[in-house]
Amino acid sequence: MTMELIPNLPNDVARECLIRVKYDQFATLLSTCKGWKTEIERPEFFQLRKATSHGQKLLVMAQSRPHPDIKQPAHKGRSVKTAFGLSVLELDTGIWVDLPLLPHHFPNGIPYFCHLVAVGYDLLLIGGLDPVTWDASSSVFVFNFLTAKWRRGADMPGARRSMFGCASGHGPMVYVAGGHDEEKNALKSALAYDVVRDEWTPLPDMSRERDEVKAVFRRGKFHAVGGYCTETQGRFERSAEVFDVETWRWDHVREDFLEASTCPSTCTPGNDMDMYMIYEGNVVASKDAKWEGIAKLPGDVCKMSYMTRWQDKLMVIGSSRLDEPHNAYVLNLEKSEWTKLSIPQNYSGHVHTGCYLEI
Repeated sequence: MTMELIPNLPNDVARECLIRVKYDQFATLLSTCKGWKTEIERPEFFQLRKATSHGQKLLVMAQSRPHPDIKQPAHKGRSVKTAFGLSVLELDTGIWVDLPLLPHHFPNGIPYFCHLVAVGYDLLLIGGLDPVTWDASSSVFVFNFLTAKWRRGADMPGARRSMFGCASGHGPMVYVAGGHDEEKNALKSALAYDVVRDEWTPLPDMSRERDEVKAVFRRGKFHAVGGYCTETQGRFERSAEVFDVETWRWDHVREDFLEASTCPSTCTPGNDMDMYMIYEGNVVASKDAKWEGIAKLPGDVCKMSYMTRWQDKLMVIGSSRLDEPHNAYVLNLEKSEWTKLSIPQNYSGHVHTGCYLEI
């Protein structure tokens, strides 16, 4: 006999009720009764929420906020004025909230220049620099949106790296490439992390070193865009190389992938277009190896910090000048129209990175 999800209601009607629950109430539902826990943890439940447009679109960001309590060791000779936390923007409602941090692990905020990637219900926080010592971290932390709990993942193996590229792919896999080691040597090594198995696997090396590389996963392939080698530190390349997860090898290098030698940090995978990025104050898009401008940036986000895309929307966050409160705009890609978002003052800090997910 099938267990009733809600007493005296057919299960299909009860299921219609459950798929409408907000993402931040899942942990409560899971602890309420075994039947609800079983139902919500089924992959079909997630698929049904999405198919019926009840999935909630979230943007999770590593964002700066004042942190007057940070104490900096005198021997480092650095001044730390801000800490980074995790902000969540509910894209359909415009509501901003904090994501709780892992207790006892981030007393001074999350690591600088960490990466955020999403795999299913999981948010991964990978690597970065300690905000007090500036030492590179190999740590992996995983926040599950169903249980609202953090867990520690397996550390990245090998030399501690920073400024690497990172992107999630199909299924449970996350890919890492490039960056530099603790001696500032650019790296060409790459790794894959299986979130379910909590295991790292080495990938074949890229053809060249790529520090500050941008990683993008598109059409079943992992793209390593731009970056620079040790000898040309800070002079970005236009090239990109692509890792085919089916053949487990890197394809040939595309030397002129970018329109110009520029930082590729805003590169974002497209849908109809291959990729979007910000260049010289404009949103530009690549299609069949050709870049073209599609919209001019609003003036009060000209100092760009972050860009992402979902469906037919492109979101940019930035400010008019350095150290100014940040603004956010959404570009309707079909209509080429900008809409300014309302940002509460305590969420107007610099955004280093982020990731989109639908729960």
